[in-house]
Amino acid sequence: MNDIHESGEDYLEAILCLKEENGIARSVDVARRLNVSKPSVSRAMSILEEKGYVFVGKIGSLELTEEGKKLADEIYARHVLLTRFLQKITGVSEEQAEENACKIEHDIDDDVKRGIEKWMKENS
Repeated sequence: MNDIHESGEDYLEAILCLKEENGIARSVDVARRLNVSKPSVSRAMSILEEKGYVFVGKIGSLELTEEGKKLADEIYARHVLLTRFLQKITGVSEEQAEENACKIEHDIDDDVKRGIEKWMKENS
């Protein structure tokens, strides 16, 4: 699917969500959201910047490149789909479904994702 690890996907998703929620994503906010250290965020941003997914803005904000935004949107859509699917088929709370979606969202194949999307359309 892409050339980044699970943690890289988590960073991209966190930046996307923070920007949508607050209008800005800063390293300290990403660290807090993902419960990691600021040096961990710095290392991850260097890797993601090298791969062309993020850059640091003029005021130190974390910005997604066009490619980074596209990938982050895909990751977030998969997360939302899995959360809704798990809620629907198990009846668990949104919080529990979301926690479990986080655990499996990086490992499902595209054909499994498409199957879940199809099932959700047919059963919603």
